[in-house]
Formats: sequence, structure tokens, C-alpha cells
Amino acid sequence: MIMPNREPALQIVWFKRDLRIEDHRPLAKAAARGPVLPLAVIEPELWQQADMSGRQWAFAAECLYELQESLAALGQPLIVRTGRITEVLDEIARVHTIAALWSHEETGNLWTFERDKQVDTWCRAAGVPWYQERQSGVIRRLKSRDGWARRWDSFMAEAAAAAPALLQPLSGFEPGDIPSAGEIGVTPDVCPARQNGGRRNGLERLDSFLHDRGEPYRTAMSSPLTAFQACSRLSPHLAWGSLSPREIAQATWARQRALKTAPKGTTGSWRGALSSFTGRLHWHCHFMQKLEDEPDLEVTNLHRAYDELRPKEPDTARLAAWQKGETGLPFVDACMRALAASGWMNFRMRAMLMAVASQHLWLDWRKPGEHLARLFTDYEPGIHWPQVQMQSGTTGINTVRIYNPVKQGHDQDPDGSFTRRWLPELAEIPDVALQEPWKWDGADRVLGKHYPFPIIDHLSAAKEARQKVWALRRGPAFREAADKIQNKHGSRKSGIPNTGRKSRKKEDPAQLSLLPSEESQI
Repeated sequence: MIMPNREPALQIVWFKRDLRIEDHRPLAKAAARGPVLPLAVIEPELWQQADMSGRQWAFAAECLYELQESLAALGQPLIVRTGRITEVLDEIARVHTIAALWSHEETGNLWTFERDKQVDTWCRAAGVPWYQERQSGVIRRLKSRDGWARRWDSFMAEAAAAAPALLQPLSGFEPGDIPSAGEIGVTPDVCPARQNGGRRNGLERLDSFLHDRGEPYRTAMSSPLTAFQACSRLSPHLAWGSLSPREIAQATWARQRALKTAPKGTTGSWRGALSSFTGRLHWHCHFMQKLEDEPDLEVTNLHRAYDELRPKEPDTARLAAWQKGETGLPFVDACMRALAASGWMNFRMRAMLMAVASQHLWLDWRKPGEHLARLFTDYEPGIHWPQVQMQSGTTGINTVRIYNPVKQGHDQDPDGSFTRRWLPELAEIPDVALQEPWKWDGADRVLGKHYPFPIIDHLSAAKEARQKVWALRRGPAFREAADKIQNKHGSRKSGIPNTGRKSRKKEDPAQLSLLPSEESQI
């Protein structure tokens, strides 16, 4: 048996979805206690899950490369290992004493939930304390939603943790290499317009949004014509932790305070835009709290009355047409193709894509949900799965929202430029018929040859779906279960402060009315 050496015990900081050194409390607290071993474990099994993808790995890897630079500048490089975290900890513990394991709490998918339980078991057996710090407004083991927003404000107003000035260099550890996608079994994933990862890119996005791009945010977020530029585009940096939620909240509050002192008539639409944005920051954590409180949301209907609503096995032809952007519904297909090429889409269109899959195509939400998760560079399980269920009408507490995809095309792409960009095969279709090409007299020259006829009649499909979903809502048993869901997961109405003050008005315990679908977009 190899006995641990007599060097000072190690404070292991495990980097997961928190790829930065700034406002990183586990790193700051560990550095105050002793020598720090900064550790990133690349887990092939995680990256082979059905909701993970190559575009996500590419973004995360770019964040890891920048984290390597930051830690090397402090004196102790990032230690990178590939494999299972418990096996990596075993390897370290064979020759070194581990004083403690440090990390942020993670609200991830079911795989990471089970992985963390295994890590907890390992730490208990090894006698190693595991300190997990909050990173966001999500509260672990939350007993009641009452007062949640007030606690969010207080947490975000706390001082950001300063990065250590220096880290003691450790001997006997090879830094290790960040693996390629192929080395961890990630399927090739072409995403030519993907956002670049790394903290420097995140800070540029934050600054440009708060001082340049964000003024039309409130009105521009709904349309894919304007949202790519006017939305903050910070969501992948939040998902992978190159920026912290607190940094973003405090930077926004500082900008709002500056706007309050600006000369009258010089602020344009900025104050309204940033007021809306602070609301989205709350809702970002609000949805993550749902999955934290109910991890099975990834695989189980929130309201169990809907368990038999849709066939468990999807119609493979319909699913494939939706995935490829070939449903014959032009605006739907344009949004899917834009998402596939960029890794991002504004929230209203994300909601429409999911609603069409669930309601019009009558697909069980799990397979479409996995497909969208893979396409999102900013995939955040805690937001994604509650939203997937909300758009599928299976929560039991939200209004059933069934989008008219033709109307959405007219409303959000009135000149047809977005649709034409992503569906060049419709070049011959006149503007008046672009969103309903089957109604054009010359449709047979294009449809069925270069572009498909619609695979469903969207009006009759929506009517049938609405009838089926609402039929299950009758009766006291449904309402009793829905009341329990609302009590556990529903929001509580409150005024949302935007200055960073800890004090706020008393919250109204009444439920917030359902927000417009774009309300959660960051």
C-alpha cells in the first residue's frame, strides 16, 4: 500500500460549469486554507449523453484553455484529467493527502446528479469534506418559494470573491491536456456561426450589450431578425461559467445607476431595456430552481396526468422532418436551420419549435427536447427541461400555448428576409405566399421537388392538440395535483429591483401571471 506523503494536504478545487477564477468562492476559500490543486475532469460518459454535443464541447474547451492561462499566471496550472472523477480522486489520494474538495453546486442533468451522489459517497468513505458553494440564485434543499426573489437579490448583491493573488506551485503533477472531441467520443458537429467561448469573449459581450447593443432589447428580443444582435448573448457564458451571474447582475445595476444620473433626454430606451433584462436574470434562476427541486423533470411529466397523453415512441418520419427543418412550414424550418448553424435562437422561437414538435406533430417531448439541447451551445438543463415541459403543456399549471407557425412567420419575419436566408429553395415563391407556399398557384413547381409540402395541416393539428391537452384538466384530482405543483414550483409575484440594493418591497404571495414566452431570454 502506498502511503500519502508528508507534504501539506491539498485543497482540491473541482472546476465544472464555473470555468473562471473571478468571483469563484470555492477557489478563494480553498486558497485561504492551503495549497490548491485546481482540477478539471473531462468525463467522456457525460459527453456521450443524449443531451450533449460537439458544439457545447467546443465552447467549453475554449473556456478551459483560457482558464489554463489564468491559473498558470497565478503560479499553479490547471490539472486536467480525462475519466471518472472518483477514479481521479482515488489516484490523487494514493500519493497525496486531500484536506478538502471544493466546488460550486451544480444543477445539471440527471447524469451529473447521479455523478455528484457518487462523489459524495467517495468523500464520506475517504473522510474528505466536500464544500459546495452557491454560484447562482438557485437554493439547494429549498423548503418554500416564499421570499425566493428577495433571497436572490441579497445573494447577487454580495461582494464578488476576488481571485487569489498567487497560488503555491505543486510538484509531482503533470498538467495534462485538454482532449479533442474525438478523444472523448463526441460526435462531429458542424456549427459555423457558433459563439466563441472564454471569459474575454464573455466580458466583451457583457460590455457591448450594456453600452451599445442592448438599447432595443425590450422590443427586439422577439424576432430572429433582431434578437441575434439585441439580446445579450451571455447565455452560453452563464451556462459554462466563464462569467458569474453576480458579475452580470452587478454590472447591470451599475449601468442602471449611471443612467439615472444621465442628463434628461439622453438615455433613449436604455432604462426600459435594462429593467427588462434584470427581470430575465431573475427568471434564469427561477427556472433552474424547478429542476433543482425536481431532478426527474428531465424524464418525467411534471403533472402525471399527462403520462399517457402522447405515444412514447415518436413518429420517426415527423421527428426527422422537424429535426432537419423540412416540415414544410417555412418559418419553423428557417428557425431550425438557423439554430443548427448558430447554436443559438431567441426564446420565442425556441418555444415555437418545441410547441410545434409537441402540439402540431404530437411527439412526446423527450426526443425533441434532447435534439434541441444538443443544438443549444447555451444548453442549461435547469432552464431547458422545465421550458420543454411548459411548451408541451405537461406542467399542469401553465397556460397551454400553441403557436400558429404561419402567424409567427408573418409577425416576426414580416419582410421574409429571415425565411429566405435559410430556405433558398423558396426563392421562386412570391412574398405574399412565402409563409404558406401551398396556397400559391405555382406551388407545384417548388413543393414536392425542392421543398416539401407541409407534413401536417397546422390549423387542424393545433385544434386537436388543444382539445386533448385541455381534456385532461377536468376534475378535482387534476386540480389537487396542480395545486401541489404550483405551491412547490410556482413563482411569487414581486417587484424586481434594478439597483443592487438588498432591501425591497414586501412580496405578494400571489402567483405571477404567466409571462410572455420571450420573458426568459437572456
